[in-house]
Amino acid sequence: MLSGRNTGAQQAAGVQGSKMKVQNGEAQKPNEVEPQTGATVDPKTYEIGLADQLMISVWKEPELSMSVVVRPDGMITLPLVNEVRVLGLKPIELQQLLTEKLKPFVSEPQVTVIVQQIRSRKVYLTGNVSKQGAVGLEGGETAMQVLAAAGGLNPFAKADSIYILRKENGKQVRIPFQYKKALKGQAKDDVVLQPGDVIVVP
Repeated sequence: MLSGRNTGAQQAAGVQGSKMKVQNGEAQKPNEVEPQTGATVDPKTYEIGLADQLMISVWKEPELSMSVVVRPDGMITLPLVNEVRVLGLKPIELQQLLTEKLKPFVSEPQVTVIVQQIRSRKVYLTGNVSKQGAVGLEGGETAMQVLAAAGGLNPFAKADSIYILRKENGKQVRIPFQYKKALKGQAKDDVVLQPGDVIVVP
């Protein structure tokens, strides 16, 4: 338990604090942020990105447990430890970092970090598609899946000329996408997308 924070009033305040959400580093009331389900990520390999929503849980310390969103500067703000840079860290690395930072305040802290919502991994659709713009990735999505989620192609789309723009080693490469073959279920003709890809539909 936290040292010097054991009065009834302080505990009540702490419990209320656990119900707070943090959006861009600022505490908000519970009804200002919709609850999110945990995203499917590997805590040992996924790298936390800008605008990702994280759930920080400290066992038996509800006043330290809250949902936070990674700010544009790559930081989050938490009670006691103040600002912490999390951009590029894996969830398991952030757990270890917060555990060390909380040791002066909490006896044997047990910290869990869950990626509630991925907002940093995006691909982009442009051209003759039903819905242009950014689409979030959770990992493993293909070009066909993203196009389908965006409502498919417009009637005037040139399905044989679709391509994907991707940056590799600092250079932009053009990857052909055989839409009609992928539509027939030929998995080898579908393209697994990476964050930052741009699907162009002429």
